[in-house]
Amino acid sequence: MQLLQDKVALITGATRGIGKGIALTFAKNGANVAFTYLSSDEKARALETELQSFGIKAKGYKSDAGDFKAAEELATSVVNDFGTIDVLVNNAGITRDTLLMRMSEQHWDDVMNANLKSVFNLVKAVQRPMLKAKKGSIINMSSVVGVKGNAGQSNYSASKAGIIGFTKSIALELGSRNIRSNTIAPGFIETEMTAALDEKVVQQWRDGIPLKRGGSAEDVANLALFLASDLSGYITGQCISVCGGMLT
Repeated sequence: MQLLQDKVALITGATRGIGKGIALTFAKNGANVAFTYLSSDEKARALETELQSFGIKAKGYKSDAGDFKAAEELATSVVNDFGTIDVLVNNAGITRDTLLMRMSEQHWDDVMNANLKSVFNLVKAVQRPMLKAKKGSIINMSSVVGVKGNAGQSNYSASKAGIIGFTKSIALELGSRNIRSNTIAPGFIETEMTAALDEKVVQQWRDGIPLKRGGSAEDVANLALFLASDLSGYITGQCISVCGGMLT
């Protein structure tokens, strides 16, 4: 039996990178997948088709996770279309990297809205169907820089650290209703974005990691699969790093 057979998963920001990796891994394991995207309708339709090839139901929703009302409307639409929401993966996020002396208020607000407020919006929106079902798994995507900080990323680091605190609080609030809440903190994950970087720079980053390689979207997706499945039924309130030992 597949690990997520007949479960319904909602994944934000899933048309590329880590989000797409999670969507594909969930579909391969029997989950019906609802996902959000912000820009490309073409990429969303292509992902729908790819996910449906695994014999599951999949649908993309053009929705801004940072918009409170849009998040509520999204949750309602997913429940109407799929019947329930068993798993939420808050993956949507942005960066606006620069040193604090150059950082504008807009840089700060944009990142906080997209990365942290979006998590509040979606968790609040999906808790109703999860409370009704008396079960659920919430998976919020943080980052190793949310644990240790990073120069030039004070806004991003703060948003990702906030996600960890929020996740732990929700685990305490909802645990008695059999709803689990955990955080994943990826390290250096090689995606389409990193492919555009200078190879020498990327290799230096790899050399600084104990496992001597960057991670893949699949590495993160495998942990998300575990946290979404019943195998992790006694795990909640945790922040687990996928970083090749970077934080060791």
